Amino acid sequence: MLENLKLLIGGELVDGDSNMEVIDPAAGRPFMSVPRGSIRQAEQAIAAAKAAQPAWAALSLDDRRAKLSAFADAIHENADALTRMLVREQGKPLAEAAGEIAFTEIFIRHFTTIDVPIEILQDDEERRVELHRKPLGVVCAIMPWNFPVLLAAFKFPAALLMGNSFILKPAPTTPVTSLMLGELAKDIFPAGVFNVVTDLNDLGPTLTDHPDVAKISFTGSTATGKKVIAAAASTLKRVSLELGGNDASIVLDDVDVATVASKIFSKAFMNAGQVCIAVKRVYAHSSIYDALCDELAKLANEAIVGDGLQQGTQIGPLQNAAQFAKAKTFLESARRDGHVIAGGEVVEGEGYFIRPTIVRDIKDGAMLVDQEQFAPILPIIKFEDVDDAVRRTNSSELGLGGSVWSADCDRAYAVARQIDSGMVWVNEHLDFAPHIPFGGAKQSGIGMELSTDGMHEFSQTTVINISKTSVG
Repeated sequence: MLENLKLLIGGELVDGDSNMEVIDPAAGRPFMSVPRGSIRQAEQAIAAAKAAQPAWAALSLDDRRAKLSAFADAIHENADALTRMLVREQGKPLAEAAGEIAFTEIFIRHFTTIDVPIEILQDDEERRVELHRKPLGVVCAIMPWNFPVLLAAFKFPAALLMGNSFILKPAPTTPVTSLMLGELAKDIFPAGVFNVVTDLNDLGPTLTDHPDVAKISFTGSTATGKKVIAAAASTLKRVSLELGGNDASIVLDDVDVATVASKIFSKAFMNAGQVCIAVKRVYAHSSIYDALCDELAKLANEAIVGDGLQQGTQIGPLQNAAQFAKAKTFLESARRDGHVIAGGEVVEGEGYFIRPTIVRDIKDGAMLVDQEQFAPILPIIKFEDVDDAVRRTNSSELGLGGSVWSADCDRAYAVARQIDSGMVWVNEHLDFAPHIPFGGAKQSGIGMELSTDGMHEFSQTTVINISKTSVG
């Protein structure tokens, strides 16, 4: 699959108008060159998707399901190649990459089980009112670099099953697995239904502003999401945004510290902390604060950091040089505003590595607490009163996820109901599945992904109101 990767435009694998290098984050240097799309090629992809969409929508839902199922089969058959390339371009450990590819297949298969019936809102002697869900047209997905394969599967199965055509634009630092998906898609979907175009972050304006693109589905930072929605406003196209998070975990005073520490550590440091719904800050009750800090520090000190392809690696590198530089500013905040009790340092040598870092004796107002770090650096903040912890949790302008931890589920549930986030967990974090709606509150996003709700985001609702009063 890797001998001659190309863009997928209108059912054809084509060279880019130029090329770009892909950096291995574990080495900090290029490991391959891939095609780079141009504005001309982005416009070609839009035209091809627009031309293909009516015939695709005219197929039965079962026919579209069959194509998606075949695509899931192809991903399954090529899982090892996709997994290893995901490690090379993204940096995550091999086990996490394998999980991402496996979940991608699962998510696609789940969407093929969702039905899209005509809903009957009223049917009596006066009128019959039906709610229909129709395709929008051309959908473009602009992807991040932290989960380039799985997050694409949040989007294209729903978009395609609803009868839309699709353009996938991967992040510039993780284009390879998306190009591999395009190669697999070529012989499965009709020409123009599934397209893949790469760039160096310069094609976004073309895609978001183009009048023939009906919807943009974007996952990434809040700052970039604001630019996307502003650009899309010129044509009033549909937009869904899954943006940043500064997820807080509130740990109450009755927990088993060792158990909770292990769970929080795994949910904070997955993918080197580069997860939108990872635990980003922990509010711990004063009575268990010292014990929790000590336990988290122990886990951080024991963690194996290294190349994701090496056996036993638990935490890989930051994905790219820009994120690595940003993470180092958060290390400065950790040292300036708190007490670093584990990590706190860059790993010397090649690659973008930071030791998992635990920071205690830090307060709200510090950069590391108030902003999303997207790095393996975790602040632990002490609280005395749970209402105050909730207030501080909710003070963020972001509201993607959050969690509450307690030996008493009812007590934790009462607290969880007060958290202003799109998703809140009790005694868990970062738990999601294709049948559960996924989305944020406040500046963490607009719209939902996954589940039937996520399917509906890729449709136009039409109400047909039939009067039964005779006009003859």
